[in-house]
Formats: sequence, C-alpha cells, structure tokens
Amino acid sequence: MSAEPLPRLLVLTDRHQLPPGADLTSALARCAEAGLTHVVLRELDLDEVQRTCLAADFAALGLVVVAAHGALAGAWGVHLAAGQEAGAAGGLPFGQSCHAAAEVTAAISRGARWVTLSPFAPTRSKPGYGPALSPDLYAGHDIPVYALGGITPENAARAVAAGAHGVAVMGDVMRADDPGEVIGPLLRALD
Repeated sequence: MSAEPLPRLLVLTDRHQLPPGADLTSALARCAEAGLTHVVLRELDLDEVQRTCLAADFAALGLVVVAAHGALAGAWGVHLAAGQEAGAAGGLPFGQSCHAAAEVTAAISRGARWVTLSPFAPTRSKPGYGPALSPDLYAGHDIPVYALGGITPENAARAVAAGAHGVAVMGDVMRADDPGEVIGPLLRALD
C-alpha cells in the first residue's frame, strides 16, 4: 500500500479477540517479527487520541498503518466501510470493504486503490455472517481484491487461486496465543 506493489497479507486488529492478558501492540510486534508489513487499525471504540497512539506504536514496529473508517494521524491510508464516501479518507489512499461485485465496482469508481471482499468462508469473528461468496467474484477487477472472512493458513492459497490479490485476516491472528505463528504459515501459503 505504498508506491511498491500492495502486500499479499493485511491484518485487521481487534483487541477484544486477544487471549486474556494479551496486549495488542505486543501481538503486532510478533506479527511484524514474522513478516507482516501492513496492518488495518480498527479499535473503533477507542477515541482518536488512543487510536493515534496505537498507530504510532505500530509504525514504530515498522508496520505500514491503515486506519479504519477515517483519516488518522500517523496512518498511511484509510480502509473505508462498505458504502462510505471517499471524503472520509481525508485525501489519503484508501480501500473499501465490499460484500458483492457491484460494491467492488462502486468502490473503484470512488477511487479505491484496493478492496476487501467478504466473506470468503464462514467466520468465527462474525458468526452467521454470510453465506460465503462465490470464489469467482474475486477475479477480474481493476484493483487488488483481498479475500476477508474465515481466512486461515489452510485456505489462503485457495483465495489467491480464485483470483484474490491476497488475504485480509483478523480472527485467526487476533485469537492466537502467538500471532507470529499464524503469520508465517499465511505468508508461506500466499507465496
């Protein structure tokens, strides 16, 4: 999500899914050590000052930070919610959450540089969310599409084979006792 090619792996944060006693910055440090380069900072229940501090912490780990839903100091870009207008990105590069091919087309027309398309598979993070989208929806778009929802090291390669540029993961990483042990297999599956 810089001038270079977009990464194959995005991790979305959700500190509420961390194991008891785990710390979000420490979890992301393990991810960075394992090869993660880009993170989407959600934590939308925190105020802007708290989120800005997290963005600074993540950047200090060497991660490129993308803020969810709106511009944030220290973030390189913004990942907008489905249907959210481009103006919320504050002029930063942005991507958008999508749940259908028509939403991908609309995001492209608004200037999105990437999209997530979900759900790829049943997901523990949002039970009952679905059904899983047809794999053929991930191919043939003018911008990178990330498969999101139910992504695991076991199905990440299947998402790319279906046409996704890469995968976006939240639950499998956030719930792990050692998130770095999930990042390694995900990156290998995407190679």
